[in-house]
Amino acid sequence: MADRSFAPVDVSDDILDRFRKLPVATTWAAVANVAGVPLPFMEGVRNFTPGKRLAARARTLRFLPPRPDLDAEAKRGENSPEYQAMARCGPGDVLVADLMGKQWAAVAGDVKLMQLKMNKADGLVTDGAIRDLGVLEDEDYGFAVYAQERSPYGGRPWADPAYENCDIQCGGALVRPGDVIVGDDDGCVVVPSWFAEEAVVWVEEHEGVEGYVKEKILNENVRPGRYYPPTDAMMQEYLDSLK
Repeated sequence: MADRSFAPVDVSDDILDRFRKLPVATTWAAVANVAGVPLPFMEGVRNFTPGKRLAARARTLRFLPPRPDLDAEAKRGENSPEYQAMARCGPGDVLVADLMGKQWAAVAGDVKLMQLKMNKADGLVTDGAIRDLGVLEDEDYGFAVYAQERSPYGGRPWADPAYENCDIQCGGALVRPGDVIVGDDDGCVVVPSWFAEEAVVWVEEHEGVEGYVKEKILNENVRPGRYYPPTDAMMQEYLDSLK
């Protein structure tokens, strides 16, 4: 870890495409065990668009509890933090909203989220709630949605949009602008942008060797414990087989 650079990286579309083929479970293992991130998994955040995978660059939005002085400072209308954050989202990007874990507080509904649809963003992730999900489905907004709950509420009385393009938490995981959010039906993992290229290679190799091990187990009709978890020698055997 000492010689790894932690400078933020603009993650390429090619790396995102590769992550979309990979499971969250193995991606979590890479971030936790290789990059040393203790909590990269968003706890309580689940896929409300089942089967739709996500691998996109995070564009962040932070909510805070309402207070009169914050109301006086906050921009409103089309220049509010929520619209500024959504304006940063295009293909390959996902809006990630910190609702402080307030499960019934909705990040937005169908009218506001039209901006993500028009910008062709890849998704919305929040540790709050999603409102008007049925409209998003009926009108084919087209992006993945991950949240804690469905809700008829707005953000208040719990939360107002306050800041965008800043460090946030979501489901207990740190999210910095440009990090990669990888999601499937297991949930979402945050891959730091500086680790994304290394992570995708690691995950591809480990998915490959697990497939190789499963074939050996079936072909030899042995207990999985003979070959799993794979050793370094088994990994080398798998890599040699590719040549």
